[in-house]
Amino acid sequence: MRLIAGLGNPGREYLRTRHNIGFMVLDRLAADARLSWDFSAKWNAGWAKSDVIMVKPATFMNRSGEAVVAIANFYKIAAAEVLVVLDDLALPLGRLRLRTQGSSGGHNGLESIIEHFGTEAIPRLRVGIGARAVVAGGADPGRFEPEPQPGSTPPATMSAVDYVLGRFFEEEQPVLDATIHRAAEAVKCAVDKGLFAAMNVFNQPPEEI
Repeated sequence: MRLIAGLGNPGREYLRTRHNIGFMVLDRLAADARLSWDFSAKWNAGWAKSDVIMVKPATFMNRSGEAVVAIANFYKIAAAEVLVVLDDLALPLGRLRLRTQGSSGGHNGLESIIEHFGTEAIPRLRVGIGARAVVAGGADPGRFEPEPQPGSTPPATMSAVDYVLGRFFEEEQPVLDATIHRAAEAVKCAVDKGLFAAMNVFNQPPEEI
């Protein structure tokens, strides 16, 4: 891996929302490596560089491919050498899924990167954000029913869009912190030992989280 792209939306209103967990993982990686973020107006992205290049597009999610692929092209980095870190509503919070290629699965940020590279052969790390929601039954599978939690009063149902653009509940914070740490370790493993080695370890459910 030569380029790590964390996906999210820029701006304070999106800070630490579920859809921005890709940004959170890269912030953890940068902190672990004692790197600071610079902003490139040319690429419209935050970036940090050590042995690999880390990128946080500032294009908004649906146009992530513009920044990621521009940087990859500038440094002559192939799609197979890019690891995209993104949220996945279908995975519970705490679970990770590394893949070497595949469709976007309906994720607009990944879809933009696929379109700009012209290939689905782009490694990705999906980070689960769905621990507090189950697909509501009935005619509207796009709505979610948050599980009841002590000390919180979430709405009875919420749209998938509202859910992913919402912030994590307070009682989710310990699991969120552990998930971000584990996702950062998965990225490090993929960089140091290769994707398949990382898949063998991190695609398994965590023993305790």
